[in-house]
Formats: sequence, structure tokens, C-alpha cells
Amino acid sequence: MKTIRIGCGAGFSGDRIEPAVELATDGELDYLIFECLAERTIALAHLAKVRDPHAGYDPWLRERLTAVLPVCAARGISIVTNMGAANPLAAADVVADIARDLGIAGLRIAAVTGDDVTGVVAANRLLVAETGEPVEALGDRLVSANAYIGAEPIVSALAQGANVVITGRAADPSLFVAPLVHTFGWAIDDWLALGRATLVGHLLECAGQVTGGYFADPGCKDVDGLERLGFPIAEVPEHGPITVTKVKGSGGRVTPATCKEQLLYEIHDPSAYLTPDVVADFSRVRIVDAGDDRVSLDGASGRTRPDQLKVALGYRDGHVGEGQISYAGPGALARGELAARIVRDRLRAAGIAAADIHCDLIGVNALFAARSDGALSDRAEPREVRIRVAARTPSVETAARVGREVEALYTNGPAGGGGATASIREVLSMATTFVPRALVACAVRYEVI
Repeated sequence: MKTIRIGCGAGFSGDRIEPAVELATDGELDYLIFECLAERTIALAHLAKVRDPHAGYDPWLRERLTAVLPVCAARGISIVTNMGAANPLAAADVVADIARDLGIAGLRIAAVTGDDVTGVVAANRLLVAETGEPVEALGDRLVSANAYIGAEPIVSALAQGANVVITGRAADPSLFVAPLVHTFGWAIDDWLALGRATLVGHLLECAGQVTGGYFADPGCKDVDGLERLGFPIAEVPEHGPITVTKVKGSGGRVTPATCKEQLLYEIHDPSAYLTPDVVADFSRVRIVDAGDDRVSLDGASGRTRPDQLKVALGYRDGHVGEGQISYAGPGALARGELAARIVRDRLRAAGIAAADIHCDLIGVNALFAARSDGALSDRAEPREVRIRVAARTPSVETAARVGREVEALYTNGPAGGGGATASIREVLSMATTFVPRALVACAVRYEVI
């Protein structure tokens, strides 16, 4: 019985590159997947594309593919990735340039388009799921509208001999589902098989999370070798249990506990995980320790896929101005509290609503709120504090006031402030709508080097 080996070379845009090279070199892979899109990532990519029509793909695309393409081409490892972000066509051109520069011939590159549904959203009276308001109410603040497409166009590309497949907003597990559907010849409505394939994708999609990264908690959940954390491999037979492992000798660990945490990650209902390909059911998954960083999983199933596709809407939502400054030594906490009050009152006087102003004393109450009796901390007096003041405003000019007021604390606030910084950033917020599947039309463009 044939077994496919799939590795995950990235779990987000800024992920490490070295583990992917290790997978390509030592993982004995059939497929290497790079999952690099988060919700806001693609909205930011659209803004980049507005500034430059040849941009809008993942900023690490060139470095990643330069690192792994020679090994993958030499060993027949196919690459599937959503690093196309807002511009899969431009991303495919970059990969073609890399191949030429490296002297790699015979490479077939596929770019999958169609997830950008801005026109579809504009032409249909759709509602924002979070508010019930019409999408058109966002007006010119709308930056992006991308449907989560499934495995079908990727399967089509692989069937046409593509060695590298680049998509935009494909759903994370769909990147892994497609190679399995293609290799084993599964029907696109074989819900049981697609449920199993989605389990593979969900376990691997965050890369190092399932091999001990993020899982690690010293003294509670110890993980060795995190400095060279290995990324995961799934061994997938056509039928029966799948096995999650990593390159032998790499850092990290694969255990039932790491797999259980990843299995439940971002799953609202384990019995009904909605994807573009299938409604997956993980509620009966059995997890068995197979020893030596190997975990066996079985029991995933699925049922008919949803009639609609989720659409991630990115929209401009004002600006955040921020300022920070530190206080140290005796009375640092009291001086930090006073500084925060001063800036808060000055911003209110400038017309910024109190509800839009946020003050933190980092290390004291930035992550945990004050106690019910008003005290900021149960601990001894800190030797140092850093205050952070941020305010959300409709204009960049008002946002700039925040940093100026924090910097003014040097001579207009408590004694001993130092290390002041100021910044302004535009806020890109995300919302959700849904479109009928029939309104999303994908296409594939091929280029042969």
C-alpha cells in the first residue's frame, strides 16, 4: 500500500526557513507545503499590491524558494503554497526567475487565482457576519475580499504536472488535502477520505506547533532542542492511520500531547470543522503513541461540504498612535502610574474619547487587569516599569498626538523617564461574509521553465 510523505515547511509568513531545508534534504518527502497566510496577512498584501502591481505576494517567497527549490527539483518533491497571497501570478513569475537563476530546467509552475472576490462582494447584497450590516456600508474602506477556496484547483494543477503550485487565500488544510486527493485519486465528494485528509492538514498547518514549539512550558511540558526545532512530517497511507513525525535527530518532540493540542487548535466544534472541502469530524479521532517521535492517528471522518464559502474582508479602521517610556528605581511604579494618568488626561483634553485610550504598565498590568480592590499587583514593588499608551483615532494626525505626549513626559512628567518611543500604524480590521460556492470561479495559469 502506497504511503505519501508530506512535510510542512512554514506555519506563518515569518516562520523559520532552516527547518524547511532540513525537511527537503532529509525528510524523504513527496510534497513540501508552505502555509503562510493569516487573516490580516492577505489584507496587508493587497495594500502592497496597490502600491506596486508587481508586489502583493509573501515577502519571504524569494528567500524560501531559493533555499529549497534546488533540493526539491533534484528529488522530485512537489511544492504547494499560499505564498501568492494577493498576487499569485506575480509570485509564480518570481519562482520562474529563481529557477532560471539557479539553472533549474523542466519546472512546471502553476498559479491559482479566483479567491479575490471583491467584484462578487460588490455585486451581491451580502452581510457582514459579525454585525449584520451590509458589506457595501464599508464603502471605500474595504481593502480586500478573499474567499477561502478549497483543494479542487490545486488538484487540477497537480494533475497537469505542476511541480510548484502557488495560491492565494486557499484554506490552510486544503493545501494538504490536494496532494492526497491527487495522489490517491480520491473523488472530490469522498467525504470520509477528505475528512482524513483534513486531519492531516490541520495537524501540520502550523508547522512547529505540533513538534513542540508553542507547546513548550518549562517545568510543566519540557521540550528539548527548541533552538533547532524540527518541522512535522505526515506519513499518509491510502487507508488506515496516519503518522505524524519529524526528521530524526531534529529538535522538539512529537507526542500524543503535542498532537492533541494541535488537534483542538482553532476548532470550535471538533465534530463539525467547516472547510471548503468537507465538514470534517474529529470527535472520534484515536491517538496512539507509536514511539520515537511518532504518533498514530485514526478515526477522522467527514460529511458534505458547505454550500457557501467564507470570505475574509479586510478594511481600514482608523489609526493607532502609541508611545512608550520607562521608569526605574525606587518609586518606579508610582511614577509610571502618574505618567499614565497625565497622558490619559492630556489626550482626553485633546478630544480623544476615553474609551479609545489604553494605558498599560508592562510587567504589572499589561496582560492581567487590576485586582477588584484596585491594586495593580500582588507582587513586591517592581524595580522598573515601562508604560505604554495607545489610542485609536480616525486620523493619522490625531494618532501622532499620542507619541508626542509620551515624549513630552521627559520634562513635563515624573522624574527619571527614559527610552521614549513613538509610533503610528494604520488599523486593518477583519470581518467575515459568505458567498455561494458557484460565484467563486478559480483558474490556473501554467509556466514551464
